[in-house]
Amino acid sequence: MAEGDLKRLPKFSSLDELVSFFEANDLGDYDLPEVHLNVKLRKRVRIEPDLYEKLDALARERHLTSEGLVNNWLREKLKAETARK
Repeated sequence: MAEGDLKRLPKFSSLDELVSFFEANDLGDYDLPEVHLNVKLRKRVRIEPDLYEKLDALARERHLTSEGLVNNWLREKLKAETARK
């Protein structure tokens, strides 16, 4: 469909109404507003559940978050490894 042929999006009174509408209609047929989003993607590492429980308990003892404790350990380990080279 050409840009000038796009339909105006109707007003919706609920999220359910909007979902039902787009289940029955093609999103590409409608003139939708341009949206800008700021997204910060984070990399994640999976930790085995039993290791995480021990890590979390130790972090709480040290008044740290699990993430903070892991980052401290990794920083120390990387510093030691780069010093050996």
